[in-house]
Amino acid sequence: MRQGISLRQVAPNAVTAMALCFGLTGVRYGVSGEWERAVACVILAGVLDGLDGRIARMLRGESRFGAELDSLSDSIAFGVAPALLIYLWSLQALPKIGWIIALMHALMCALRLARFNAAIDADEQPHKSAGFLTGVPAPAGAGLVFVPLYCWFVTGEPIFREWYVVAPWTALVAFLMISNVATYSWSALRLRKNIRLEVIAMAGLLAALLMTVPWITLLGVSLLYIAMVPFGIMSYARVRNARMVTGETA
Repeated sequence: MRQGISLRQVAPNAVTAMALCFGLTGVRYGVSGEWERAVACVILAGVLDGLDGRIARMLRGESRFGAELDSLSDSIAFGVAPALLIYLWSLQALPKIGWIIALMHALMCALRLARFNAAIDADEQPHKSAGFLTGVPAPAGAGLVFVPLYCWFVTGEPIFREWYVVAPWTALVAFLMISNVATYSWSALRLRKNIRLEVIAMAGLLAALLMTVPWITLLGVSLLYIAMVPFGIMSYARVRNARMVTGETA
């Protein structure tokens, strides 16, 4: 039997490799103090991470190799790279403890990915079966940990770079990644038929805003995501209660 991966599996895995390289390139820009380019590289890695799985399903190129490569890429691009950037940008002003906080982000990201991989073949996955995720996904966690950077880009205020602002926020995002909190996934979102055109228009406007005022847009998207977390918890609670009632009735 021929060894290796098929041709249709090359495209999604190549996109995954690109995401990994963008994440590490962000570290390179962070070392030289080019913070906007550094953050942009990690955000681009997140965009590519959202594409590779869809490309794989479209080409029917899913594979165990691709799943393993995706997890390794996510751990580096959304765990290691943001942790190093946040440390170089702010947390190094807090000796020892600052490095521990940065390590917390990278470690929690790796643990979240390990938990996700371990549960792939599990028979019972309450969150997934209801269309929700368990905890904040790694790409979203990377985007959220940069919120102080977005604020600094937009306002130029030095307070957003202070360790006493960045450290608690980084720890909170790390906790959300490893938590059992139910968060929305794409499959959990249901659109009414009468607003689908409006949603498409909003997506186009969002793309335009990202090109013209990227940091304000990313800050707004991040705050909206955080605001949706309590609604995700309440939505999953309703689904779980409905299942319990249905089970009791049956």
